Amino acid sequence: MTELLIIKPSSLGDIVHGLQVATSLKAQCEGLRISWIVREIFAPIVRACEAVDQVYVFERAAGAAGFLALMREVRRTKFDYVFDFQGLLRTGLMTSRSLGKKKVGRTDAREWAGMFYDLKVPLPPDGRRSHAVDILLQFCPVLGAQPELRGRLRFRESGAFHLSFAEGRGGSKPFLMFPDSRRAEKCWGGFKQLTEMILREHPTRKVIWAGNNRVPDRHAFPSAQFLNLTANTSLVSLPALIQRAEWVLTNDSGPMHLAAALGVKTLGVFGPTDPRLFGPYPLSAPSHVVVQAPGGDLRLLPAKDVYARFQRARARFEKTR
Repeated sequence: MTELLIIKPSSLGDIVHGLQVATSLKAQCEGLRISWIVREIFAPIVRACEAVDQVYVFERAAGAAGFLALMREVRRTKFDYVFDFQGLLRTGLMTSRSLGKKKVGRTDAREWAGMFYDLKVPLPPDGRRSHAVDILLQFCPVLGAQPELRGRLRFRESGAFHLSFAEGRGGSKPFLMFPDSRRAEKCWGGFKQLTEMILREHPTRKVIWAGNNRVPDRHAFPSAQFLNLTANTSLVSLPALIQRAEWVLTNDSGPMHLAAALGVKTLGVFGPTDPRLFGPYPLSAPSHVVVQAPGGDLRLLPAKDVYARFQRARARFEKTR
């Protein structure tokens, strides 16, 4: 049995990338047991992931006392490897306080976190211009694994949370939208217009809005075709909801990365961030579509352009059936 501790407290998209790598490690390394340190708000989805065996919850608001209590719990296990996927001072301190035979971190670690590592993994050939997943995959060779995604990311389902609505007429799946993002500059304001276009052109289709923060729809859509789950979407129910969608249309956000990781067709709307670094992975997948705003300004991206790109993508998949 090889004991591995992964330190990746946040954020959702970064955690999804880490879970993909953890899944690949489990698929390639026999007898591997994975533990994970994660912030309390993201703990449910890490617990639900089948690749993770043990979860340690980091409560940031608990201050120094909470940090010391967490590390006392972590130090009850002697790990063979500690991987700091985050590379910041806080996670570097977690690495230093953990009991591990080999402590491994990122070459691009910041805030002096690198001083706590026995080994720093190299960056991919494209260096800092690499996708976030490719950077984390460089940890795989430390365990003798190939730096590539293997295995299937799986989550334990926690019940049919609002899933009955996700069964469309005639067996068609709904279009699932995430109109919010953690950062305001990554929030595109055209999801209401996009929903109007879809429901007008596809009267038998259903659209679901989901996400952590409330996005009002002002009762603009018929209830038989539309469901607003924003501010009413639990993390633990997210994988099951996404997997029941035909397409996920979303801002650059954690749910976008989760949809891509689960193999659901994904359209990501990008503003100031670079999809080559942060887009749905891998960008070369035909099921991953990116629409980038002119000049990186989402205010300059009309809904009709996003809808036209979506229609072209759907038509391409219809031809391959």
